[in-house]
Order: sequence, then structure tokens, then C-alpha cells
Amino acid sequence: MADPFSESDLRQLRAHGISPEQAADYMAVFAAGVPYAVLDRPCMPGDGITVLDEPELERLSRRGEEAARAGRCLKFVPASGAASRMFQALLEARDRAEDAVATVDDLRDVPEYPALREFMVGLERFAFYPELNAALERQGKRLQPLCRAGRFREILDCLLDPDAMGYAALPKGLVPFHRYADDCRTPVAEHLLEACRYVRDRTGMVRVHFTVSPEHARAVEEHVAAMCRRYEDRDTSIDVTLSVQRPDTDTLAATLDNQPFREPDGSLSLRPGGHGALLANLNDLAADLVFIQNIDNVAVFAGTAVRYRKALAGMLVEVQARVFHYLDALHGDPAASLVDEAARFARDALCVALPDSLQGAPSAERAGFLRSALDRPLRVCGMVPSAGEPGGSPFWVRGADGACSLQIVESSQVDMEEPRQRDIFAASTHFNPVDLVCGVRRPSGACYDLMRFSDPRRPFISVKSSGGRPLKALEHPGLWNGGMAHWNTVFVEIPAATFAPVKTVLDLLRPRHQPVRTLTR
Repeated sequence: MADPFSESDLRQLRAHGISPEQAADYMAVFAAGVPYAVLDRPCMPGDGITVLDEPELERLSRRGEEAARAGRCLKFVPASGAASRMFQALLEARDRAEDAVATVDDLRDVPEYPALREFMVGLERFAFYPELNAALERQGKRLQPLCRAGRFREILDCLLDPDAMGYAALPKGLVPFHRYADDCRTPVAEHLLEACRYVRDRTGMVRVHFTVSPEHARAVEEHVAAMCRRYEDRDTSIDVTLSVQRPDTDTLAATLDNQPFREPDGSLSLRPGGHGALLANLNDLAADLVFIQNIDNVAVFAGTAVRYRKALAGMLVEVQARVFHYLDALHGDPAASLVDEAARFARDALCVALPDSLQGAPSAERAGFLRSALDRPLRVCGMVPSAGEPGGSPFWVRGADGACSLQIVESSQVDMEEPRQRDIFAASTHFNPVDLVCGVRRPSGACYDLMRFSDPRRPFISVKSSGGRPLKALEHPGLWNGGMAHWNTVFVEIPAATFAPVKTVLDLLRPRHQPVRTLTR
């Protein structure tokens, strides 16, 4: 087969930090496709999902607090998402709207405008309402008369356009989400304050890391600095670092017949590699215990979420301590009773079983398998009972060797044409809200190379378009999907109250995003 890359292509790839071999691998993935995950069964409470009773929750929360006070914890928040998707329905309504649509009530029977009507009815309940009102007044307009006259396009123009408030072009983390009696908070601000409640060490230091897009880095940096000045006091110092997705994690796009997709000028089309590319950012942090949450998963009062996040950290600390104990004890020629004990721990705590071929094998051979199985990064993932929200779900997934492991699986990773696989996926009772704690250090204190524990066979391919032309887009194995496929995993049930995502602006009208009376730290 002819080499699809010209000398000009190779120079472009090298400038991006992408090797010719990596580019060839991307094209091979397009040609071969991505193998489906093989689901064995959904994880259920008592079968892959741990359910904490009240005494366990209290004990583990205290353990999580102890780890934070010891300076072990950091919060990692992927925050590169743009708000354009959040406002997509309003952008579409604005493009269709006449200059005047009469009244809000008239929108009730117009099928094109359901989002616009819900937005206008709830307008005063959005945290950004005062800012919108003030912005319109600077234009010589008044909000309520515009509403009564049905001049909704002018309101949306002020909210969304770059030469006004410009919300459609903001990063989602900088959109005001919550209004309090004496504060108005963005998701960035909420994450900083929430981190103060479960990441603060005994010196008062709170460590938070945001990943941001390059075009928004300056704005986020300035906002973070302002929020730190507002929320720091003599007992609290907030140390915030930022990183951008590395250019060498970008991927190629392909035509529908699996040739390199090219821009109009003939250059290769290089696209961001999805949230799985952030595994490199996480790897670069050289942290210890890392909380991971999405930027939009914040609520006005996070008491329940804070308690459970402390408990997830406490669970990780307890499991990790036992892992480290067995990694130390299983060297040399360990006693059969110790190997049996370690095997029970691996099975009961991490759902890792000795293969049938090792049942009855010599102790040294079984110990070697257990050392390899235990010597991995560890994650403890919160799992919320399903309520129709999108997201990956927890499953027992069968590997090529026939062994099952705990994995978070998206619908796109499952062969929905195969009835049994479709039924297993539909039977899932929980989903992953991206609420996890990761242990990324070895017993020696050195950090694992997280890239070694990803499954490169689990990328995502989707069909998109550019300039009206269809293309295949490739994303790296998801950060908490294939990116952590070879980690040791614990799933823990957490209540729905810990989950408050904002995928569209209308989600801000849900009770978990509505004002409370007093500022809560």
C-alpha cells in the first residue's frame, strides 16, 4: 500500500509532535475499526458495586479527611469544554426567531421554540439575570419591555454575541451558574470552594488543577486569580495550576473510505483527541491522591457530595494500604497461607481472581501473578443509581484472556445489534457521573506511568463533518474508560444528590442549581 503521507505531511506531523508511526497507527485504527467491549453482566450492588452503610460512610469520610490533612490530595477538573453546546438550543431558536414573536405564551404552541419558552419563563431564576439586565441597559434597552414585546432575538443577541456578553464563546467554567445572597459563582468558583472542604491540608493549602483550552487559558487564569483573592483567608491558601491538552495528543481525521482527511489547503486535518488525551496531563502532575470531576458537576449546596467524596478517598486509602502490604509481603517465597490471604483480598476488594490455570499452582507462581495484578494505579469510582442521565455504566467486561474486570462502558462501545449484549447494557442499574478518586503512586512513592495502563484498543470513532464534508473523527480511549482499563477498580454507590450536571442552560433551572439563602463554604 502506498504511503498516504507526503513530505509536507510529515513536516506538519513533526511540528505537532506526532511521529509517522503514530500517524500510521491512527490510520490503521480507522481501517480496522474499534472492537466492541464484551459485556459479561452489569455491575450490581453486591456484585461489583459496594454499598456503604452509615457507620462505614462515617469511618471512611474521616479517613479521607486524614489523607487530605496529610497533604496527599489534589483535585483535577477537566474544564476545556466550551459553553457553545450549553447554549445550542438558544442559538438555534435565535436563528429561527422573527424580530418579534409576540409573547412568551405564544411560544407554547410553536414546536420550534420549546427551549426558548422555558428559558424566557425562567429568566429571572438564572444567576446571570442581573448581568443580562445591566448589559441591555448599557445598550439603551430594558429587559422586561423587550420580553413583553416578544423581542427575544435582541435578548439572546445580548447574552450570546461576542460583542455583548458573549456567553456562547465562553468556556463553560466561566458561565455564572449559581446566585447566592452575597455571591454569584461560576463552576470554577464552585470547584475551588468545594475543594476547600475535602482537599485542604493541615497547613490550609488547597491544590486544584484545571485543564483548559489554549484560547481560554488567559481568561480562566484571570478568573481563578480573582476567585482566589475572594475566597482565600488566613486559614486557606488555594494553589491552582492550569494545563492545556498537549498538541501531540491530537489525532488525524479520515475520509469515509479511510484516507487522511485534508483541509481545503491540502494539509492534514488534526483534531483534539477527546478527554482521553488528558491522561497525559494527569500523568504529568506526579500527584498522589487525585479527585476527578467534570467542570459542570456542581450544585448550590454540596454537603452530601462532599461527604461521599471524602468517603471515596477514605476507601481508596484503606484499599491502597492493603495493596501495598501485600506487594511487600509477596516477595521471596511467601507462605501458602499468605498467598491465599492475598488472593482473597484481590478477589473481594478488587474483583481480581486467580485464573483457573493457577488454581493449585505453587505459591511462588501464584504470588507472581498477584504482585503483577496488584501493582497498578487504583481508582475508586462513585456510581449513581440510573435516572435516565447520559454517561457510561459499570460492567463486568470479559477480556481476550477470558477473565472479567470492572470497566466503565459507553453505549458506543457495545454491539447493540447483538441481542444479548444489548440486553446486558439495558439491564444496568447505575451510571458513572465522573466522580472518582485515583491513587497514582507506587509503594515506594514513585508515580506510575499511567500511559502503560491504558488500553489503546479502546478509542472512539465518530462521524462528523467539516466544511460540509463528512469525516471520521478519532478520540483516544476515554480518560475513565479505556484510559484506565488496566487500573485496579472499586465501584461505590453514591446518591443522586451528588450529581448535578449542566449540559444545557436549562439544567440551571433544576432545584440543585437554584439559590440558597446564605453563602456556604
